[in-house]
Order: sequence, then C-alpha cells, then structure tokens
Amino acid sequence: MKVEFSKYQGTGNDFVLIDNRNNIIDANNFTLIKKLCDRRFGVGGDGLMLLDNASGFDFRMRYYNSDGKEGSMCGNGGRCIVAFAYHLGLISETAKFIAVDGEHEAKIIKTENGVQVSLKMIDVLDVELGDDFYFLNTGSPHFVRFISKHDNFDTFTEGKKIRYNNRFAEEGTNVNFVSFQDQDITVSTYERGVEDETYSCGTGVVASAISASFKTGRNQFKIKTKGGHLEVHFRKTNDTQIENIWLVGPATHVFTGTITT
Repeated sequence: MKVEFSKYQGTGNDFVLIDNRNNIIDANNFTLIKKLCDRRFGVGGDGLMLLDNASGFDFRMRYYNSDGKEGSMCGNGGRCIVAFAYHLGLISETAKFIAVDGEHEAKIIKTENGVQVSLKMIDVLDVELGDDFYFLNTGSPHFVRFISKHDNFDTFTEGKKIRYNNRFAEEGTNVNFVSFQDQDITVSTYERGVEDETYSCGTGVVASAISASFKTGRNQFKIKTKGGHLEVHFRKTNDTQIENIWLVGPATHVFTGTITT
C-alpha cells in the first residue's frame, strides 16, 4: 500500500501527518504507525497524526507517539496539524477541531517566514505545588523543576530518572527543566512515549510557563527551546486554575512524499 504523507515541524518537534478523511490508515495499526515514525526504516518523527473527519468540527486530530501508541495531547502537534489543514484548504484563518483532550481553537498567523499558529489549550484545573517541583496537566501530564542554568545540563539522564521513578513509572510523565534568562525562560523536556529529550514540547512549555508564573506573577512568557522560540499567555483565575491559555509559534512544512508500507 502506498501512503501519502507530509512532514511538519514546530520548533524542532517533528511529525508525520496523514490526511485520513478517507480512512486509508487503520487507526489501530500501531505497528504501521511505529514504523512510519522510525528514523531509519520509515519517514521519521517524534510522533504521527491522522487528520480525520469529525461532525461539527473542521477535523479530528489523532496523535500517536513514536512508539506507535496513541498519546495524550501534543501542543506542537496541534499547531502543526492546523498548518496542515490550512495547506490542504480545509481552513482559512481560524480552526475548530477535536482532540483526545477535547475541543481546541486555533488562529493562522501569516508572516514573512511562513505560517505561525496560535493554539488555544485546555484549561488547567489543578496544579500540585511540591517542595521543589510543580505537577500539572496541560493536555498531557507534566512535571516541572527549576534549575539555575541549562549550560551542560543533562536533560535526558535527569528527566529519565523522574519519568521512571516510583510515582511515574507505570503511567509515565513528561519532565521539564526550566531556567530564567532575564524576562524569558529556557525549557528542556524529556518526553514519555518518545523516551528521549525532544527539541521542543508544546504542552511542556505551557506547563513551564504556568509554573514560572508562581515565581514571577506574570501571565505571558517568551520561551526558548532547543528547537526555537515559542510564546505562551494565559489568565490565572486563582492559584490552581488557569484559563484562556494560548500557545503561539511556527509550524513549518518540511516535505511531502509517498511511502510504500
């Protein structure tokens, strides 16, 4: 079977995208999905997304981690699938779609360098404030710890320790490390499912920005990741509830191709 796909990346977080409105891919064929994400034997990506039909919405987003398993919400993936829908002609300036964590809105921002996408995330209804960490769900679960600086910091080793500790080993969590750079923050993330440090994580930078607000009182941040720059802004209703959360950044088409499976 020949499968047409597009490759997109959002600040280095890269994805295989397939227009699946005609059900060409079995959504439960996890072996195929894992193969397509493989960087040696497939297309290669941190994850794969199927764009499906959804009544009452522009489309449905189905996200899979590179291990082939269907995952929780991916913020950079959400921005990339909106750009994909825009390039397919399904949307123009705005989008309304459904994902595993519920409804999302998005806006297309045209720039000289291509397309940026502003994606509305789900409200955060609870933030666990630990002695040296924050834990919250921004569509995916995130553990956030602040460090003094990122220079020579080993995100993979330190993140893996937390992801596989007694609390998180079974269900897993994403692990973020945050340092301050003047008014901005730098974020690195170890992602479950990928089981590695990624160049960027959308839900992770959202979790990190919200955590940083407890230290600064601010509700808007510019974030530097290994793969580029993102922005997050939100409204805090109280110490544990955050709403009107928006993730803003580039969503870039890399190439389109066909693979025989």
